Amino acid sequence: MPVENLRWETLEALKKSTKAKIRFDPFWSEKGEDILAGYREVLSLSPHSGVVLERLGPSPPQTSRSFLGSSSGKSSPGLSEENSAPASSSGSIPDINGRSNTLHSAPPFRTESEQALGVELKDEDADVSEVSSPVSLPAISLLSPKAMETAGRILKFEEKQREKAKLALKLRQEMQEKLVAEVASSESEQLKRFEEFMELKQRQEYQSMRDMMDRETKESIGRQEKLKEEQRHRMKILNLRLREAEQQRLKEAELERQRQVEGRERLRNLNTIQEEILQLNQLLDPSKLAKTELPAASLNSLSTRGNQLCSQVSEVVRKTAEGEFPSVEDMTVAERALHEMRALIRLMQEEVAEAQEKKKKDQEDEKENLRKKAELQAQQEAQKKAEQSAKEKAQRKGLQNSAEDGTLKWFKELQDSAAQCAKSFEQLNAPKDAQTKKLKLELQKAASIPVSQISSNSGSQLREIFDKIDTLLSGRAVMSGGKSISTSQHPQGLNFVCYKLAEKFVKQGEEEVASHHEAAFPIAVVASGVWELHPRVGDLLLAHLHKKCPYAVPHYPPMKEGTSVEEYQRILGYRVDDSGVEGQDSFLKRMSGMIRLYAAIIQLSWPYGSKQGAPHGLNNGWRWLAQMLNMEPIADITATLLFDFLEVCGYALVKKYQYQFWKLILLLKEEYFPRIEAVTSTGQMGSVIRLKQFLETSLQSRQISPPKGQLNSSFWRT
Repeated sequence: MPVENLRWETLEALKKSTKAKIRFDPFWSEKGEDILAGYREVLSLSPHSGVVLERLGPSPPQTSRSFLGSSSGKSSPGLSEENSAPASSSGSIPDINGRSNTLHSAPPFRTESEQALGVELKDEDADVSEVSSPVSLPAISLLSPKAMETAGRILKFEEKQREKAKLALKLRQEMQEKLVAEVASSESEQLKRFEEFMELKQRQEYQSMRDMMDRETKESIGRQEKLKEEQRHRMKILNLRLREAEQQRLKEAELERQRQVEGRERLRNLNTIQEEILQLNQLLDPSKLAKTELPAASLNSLSTRGNQLCSQVSEVVRKTAEGEFPSVEDMTVAERALHEMRALIRLMQEEVAEAQEKKKKDQEDEKENLRKKAELQAQQEAQKKAEQSAKEKAQRKGLQNSAEDGTLKWFKELQDSAAQCAKSFEQLNAPKDAQTKKLKLELQKAASIPVSQISSNSGSQLREIFDKIDTLLSGRAVMSGGKSISTSQHPQGLNFVCYKLAEKFVKQGEEEVASHHEAAFPIAVVASGVWELHPRVGDLLLAHLHKKCPYAVPHYPPMKEGTSVEEYQRILGYRVDDSGVEGQDSFLKRMSGMIRLYAAIIQLSWPYGSKQGAPHGLNNGWRWLAQMLNMEPIADITATLLFDFLEVCGYALVKKYQYQFWKLILLLKEEYFPRIEAVTSTGQMGSVIRLKQFLETSLQSRQISPPKGQLNSSFWRT
């Protein structure tokens, strides 16, 4: 067959082709070998290829041109289709030979026995010997279409592997180029940094040289300046010496002139001293001092010493009559005599003042003793009357339900005065313009803020608060909220501040003292001090207190016809709003706070005031307690108020009234307390029990403990 004639041409072409040096291994990718590994090894035939060639018959060699013609003209569709494209596209014989040089390893060309042998040929380490001469090789049959198809697939696979190899090579080349570019860039940057470092080093060396030259220049200039300065200093010393010599001469002349002036001045002063001493000595004349109440011995000693001092000065003046100026020692003697004469005059005046003060004090003490005796007598009579009245009323079947006529009259007068005061500042209280409204707010803050700041922290703080309130009420300006405010800025300012200040004091008792009982004393002492200096504030304070707590009068307001229940409860002191009437516990707590404040006010006075005793004294506490015992008790209220009042004020009442007070306490325990128990229900026994324990403890020990929070003398030094 013609195809068989082409086998030698095919082998020859494969041998001459560059592809003949490639060893094909279909398992190269599984072994992890490089795709171009075949190019690095020399292709050789395996020893087993002889077996394959022996089974083929001999055939004369053909030219490569006839091989190409026969292979393209026969009916091998798989091979012709696969090889036609590369043959036509490249147009070179070595490419065709290169693609077909792998046919010797294709399994379709062998028999069954040879296929088993062909498996061994796939080994990568199989040794293939090079064919030296195509003449001695047996003929190879290329007629199998399966072999041609396999060869085509091998060629396609090789193309794919070649593309992959090119792509991998291209990627590796790009990576290498990128690495080279990075290295070049890094080297370039390092070169730039080195050049910059060298430039910096050169600049530093240049700067150091320049600095050294500047230092040398400055040192040279400094040496020159130092020499110049030394020269100027020497010239200055010479000039100073010349000037000092001239000044010394002028100074001596000036001293001589000054001695003359001072001598004449001392002479004039000596004459003046002598004149003054003579005038003062006339004041020590016994005839003029006879009207004073000084003893005769004191008068004689003063007169004698005055005459001696006049003689000393006369001796000094006699020395100057010879035309000499008095010396400094002479002036010292004269001045000492003058000072001693003045001291004698002061001593005489002090003795006269002491004598007059002693006489005045004796007269005042005598008047005070007479007043105290009259007051003590009146007080004892009042106590006897009150005790007698209490006993008489306790012996009756029932006590009175309202206060005495005098107490009610006093209560109404206070309320009318407060109403009149409120009416007097209606224009300021309801301002129509913004400026007046702002002034009203500022005055209200100035009156209420200091009262809110009252505490028992220190005495200096209380004094500062008191001074601020006193300054405001005196019409002087005070600082409030960073602004200067005064009651003189409005005609109704003083009435407004007095009213609001009294209202704030009562509100502090209603809220602060109700929550913290110890707060009653600092608030009360400031209120007493203000009351002492500004009595109108005290009257307004009582009016506000009686309005919010009528039991402080004491007064139980009766319910009048036409008065609603809510209005009557408001008159009794309850808070009534849209939500209704406040609870009994809240009501009792507020009443307790206000009674405690009142009990503290009547026993305290401002320690820096001019008057002795509280402005609203303990006699008002005795009156309140006596009138409470003359009125029918009210459930829960009477026991609470009596306990609070006695706990705060009982210690002070014991100190003042002593035995009379214990008689009143005994009357309360034996006669009045059973009436309290009779009107008290089971659920209201808390206040009754507290009052009972207080009375029993006090009567057993015959003493009442000082109240908690009382301010002692050490407090005012803080």
